[in-house]
Amino acid sequence: MRATTAFNRLLALESTTVQAVRLETTEIVVVVRLATRRLRCPDCDYTTSATYDHRPSPSRWRHLDVCGRSLMLECDLRRLRCPAHGVRTQAVPFARPGARITRQFENLIVWCASSMDWTAASVLCRVAWRTVANVVERVVPSSTELSELDGLVHIGVDEISWKRGHKYLTLVIDHDSGKVIWGAKDRTAVTLDAFFDDLGETKTAAIKSVSMDFGAPYAKAVREKAPHAAICLDPFHAVALATKALDQTRRDTWRDMRGVDPDAARRFKGTRFVLLGNPENLTENQAADLRRIQQGGGTIWKAYQLKEALRGIYAEATLSLDESIDLLHAWIDAAQQSGIAPFVKLASTFKQRSQEVINTWIWGTTNARNEGTHSAIRAVFSRAHGFHRADTALAAINLTCGTTPSPTHTQQPPSHPQLHQENQIFSQAPKPRSHPNASSYELARCKLDQLQAVFGGRNQS
Repeated sequence: MRATTAFNRLLALESTTVQAVRLETTEIVVVVRLATRRLRCPDCDYTTSATYDHRPSPSRWRHLDVCGRSLMLECDLRRLRCPAHGVRTQAVPFARPGARITRQFENLIVWCASSMDWTAASVLCRVAWRTVANVVERVVPSSTELSELDGLVHIGVDEISWKRGHKYLTLVIDHDSGKVIWGAKDRTAVTLDAFFDDLGETKTAAIKSVSMDFGAPYAKAVREKAPHAAICLDPFHAVALATKALDQTRRDTWRDMRGVDPDAARRFKGTRFVLLGNPENLTENQAADLRRIQQGGGTIWKAYQLKEALRGIYAEATLSLDESIDLLHAWIDAAQQSGIAPFVKLASTFKQRSQEVINTWIWGTTNARNEGTHSAIRAVFSRAHGFHRADTALAAINLTCGTTPSPTHTQQPPSHPQLHQENQIFSQAPKPRSHPNASSYELARCKLDQLQAVFGGRNQS
């Protein structure tokens, strides 16, 4: 069998014919020719038979390795003049526009990036770490196509840090599916405004509740873009604000004690975790310290009681809605009358946004789903070892926690009817059995062997 015939069957590239094969020292070069005579613009569906000119040198693409060697596809391309985009190099059926790697190799990189450490993926695929990031950003969209979403009723909005230096992303999560449906850089009201603009007026009108923390920017955007939706302030953040007020009271008390009795101030400084922790989780020594604080009374004990009272309102599941509302108003009154500055300020916030606090009990919508998703996103960030661009971070989030299907599950663009069968490695390859003692490289090798089995089975068919 001739080498060109063997590689024609092995690669099975649609609308492409192998013309020659060169075995070089470190790689295999396969020279191919496109079977179609019409040229297609890589940026749109425009096709033409008129050639603008020929590229002076052949174009090359990295393909899946063969027998431990890199395989390069080489093809002479022509250029065309598109009425909308000007002079462009013709599109090829086996690679995405602007890519120097084939679709199948990009699919393999994306699959590895979603399943393992990105450094391990770069070693396994024998590409640079930056190439893995660029492929993920190019292949996976940064957010879900909102026009395709239906039944969006309850959503949660929260921010997550993607880079040191106060670099944040705004994420919107569907409470019903638990998936990230939209993301963008920064955490401002303008950022969330863009989500509602992309969603459209009809689907925005269907949203009933939006959970968030106590930050003002997100609430401002919801009031302006979706005034009918109920804003539900997250209970965890509510108790966290009370805990922060207690900690500020503790600091003020310690400063006052330091000028009067330095030794007592030194002992009191070590009670931070005693006051901020839940009483049921304290050790025996911490519980003894808490009893001494109770015996001493004063401002710090009053602040501790206010914190625990608010936590008890949220923690008690047997309370009815009316009872919870009554207790909340009673807590606001007690905090305002306490004379403790941090709690007076917090009570003012609760009084001003009391209906948004109550909406959490009415709708049962909290940011717990968001926080759980953040744990998965943090694992993604850890596997990637950081990002240089926010778009790459958003693409990685959408790849693992979003609703957008893997690119290998989608059909080819309608302008390429001959490419109706995309690589199905994600859906065909079984999940490898993990072993607690298996290294990341061994797991990666196991997955690669299964992928190669899929490729071999398809080529034989």
